[in-house]
Parts: sequence; structure tokens; C-alpha cells
Amino acid sequence: MSEHFVNDGDGWACRRCREAGGAGEAGGGGKAAELPRFFREGEAEEGGPRLAEGARARWKDEGRRTLVCPRCGAEEEVA
Repeated sequence: MSEHFVNDGDGWACRRCREAGGAGEAGGGGKAAELPRFFREGEAEEGGPRLAEGARARWKDEGRRTLVCPRCGAEEEVA
């Protein structure tokens, strides 16, 4: 079991950032949060695709043993 990350079935997410900032980078509510994910992500005028949840962890190494949160920088080796 991981101390800093949780796998919710869609990938690994940072527990700390998820609790602190909610699910999305766009804010916690309002019109943007009501739109389907298709309209909030992709190649719309922002210049490139962006995930709705910024707390998704990334693999630090090619062996996929260490996860890193792009928001807060938390790292943990997952067995």
C-alpha cells in the first residue's frame, strides 16, 4: 500500500493534492466544472491537451517503480 499515492482505477493520484485541491485544476465548481471532460480537455485554444486532474502521478523511472506528483513533487517507490 502506498503512503502518498492512491490508484483509483484510472491511474495513480497524489493523496495530498487530491485532498487539498479537489479533482481539477480549473477550480472547485462553476461552469467549467459542469462541462463534460471532452470540452475541458484537448486542443481547444490553450495550445495543447491538459488533463482535468492535475494530481495524477507520473513514473520517474523506466522500470516504473517510483511515482512523482507533478504538482507537489512528492515521490514514493511503489513495489
